[in-house]
Amino acid sequence: MEKYQIDKLWYLSKISIFEEMTSEEMKEIDLLNTIRHFNWVPKDVLVQSPDTVLEGLSFVKEGKLKVYKLNDSGKQFTLSILTHGNMFGEINSLSLGTKEVYVEALEPTLVCSISEAQFDRLMISRPSLALKLLKVVSERLKEREEQLEQIAFNGLRERVIHMLTMLSSKFGTIVDGYALIDLPLTHQEIANMLGVTREAVSGVMSGLVKDGVIKTSRKSIQVNAAILNRPQ
Repeated sequence: MEKYQIDKLWYLSKISIFEEMTSEEMKEIDLLNTIRHFNWVPKDVLVQSPDTVLEGLSFVKEGKLKVYKLNDSGKQFTLSILTHGNMFGEINSLSLGTKEVYVEALEPTLVCSISEAQFDRLMISRPSLALKLLKVVSERLKEREEQLEQIAFNGLRERVIHMLTMLSSKFGTIVDGYALIDLPLTHQEIANMLGVTREAVSGVMSGLVKDGVIKTSRKSIQVNAAILNRPQ
């Protein structure tokens, strides 16, 4: 039991909205029985579908999840990639934009959850966490707004560069002047993120390789670090 409590506190401390709290504060939160359960999800397995929405809120502890929708013809449109510390779910007092969507593990992923009642108790007892959560929601909305702006005002090349730049900032590691994106990105996956055809993306990617903007290999992409802080 003691080891379980230590492990639970460790996991709690790694969730982004808890990361600035002291160990004593973490112990107080643990006494609230906040986190209900932990669940390892194998790669390519659905965490939820539009017909099987999880109750409460969930956190990604380790691994990566893909959030996407399907249109009437079955074409996939990727809404976001969730990783360490990211949240998803819907409750009466908070929506994280993951209702009626598919959530799928891109790799073995550890997910933990909190019920609506437990969440409400936690926000009342810890207003500082509520403020951090507002920041998380604000960042999610900003990201969606940027996606809409790209679709409305930019051509496909600019949209691809913006998408790769955003992924680099979240999942990139600089190696020899290029940001290696830690995701299994295929041309089809990029097309799913942008709502276009794979053929169109392949044409743009070839041009970006030729211009030295990116380097590619099997399911991996490196973005020239020189463009990462440049306005798109």
